[in-house]
Amino acid sequence: MNEHVCQSCGMPMKTEEDFGTNADLSINEDYCHYCFKDGNFTHDLTMDEVIELNLQYLNEFNKDSPKEFTVEEARGVMKEYFPTLKRWNNYSKS
Repeated sequence: MNEHVCQSCGMPMKTEEDFGTNADLSINEDYCHYCFKDGNFTHDLTMDEVIELNLQYLNEFNKDSPKEFTVEEARGVMKEYFPTLKRWNNYSKS
């Protein structure tokens, strides 16, 4: 299975267990199991709320990253990256 990235939170999805599920319980290749289950998003969050949620796991991310990000750096990178993800590409801060 090729590596995919969750189109909601940006998490790499490397194993079958990482993927979310459709309503028929088949694998959804766009979203991880944290963001999408049984054909629905698990939380009704804005893009900014998902970014803030991801920042709670920054230390874990930094362990595997060649560059250690500060909270402010990571937030900035995510604010640029997230609008390229499927869930957020039409996102507006209205």
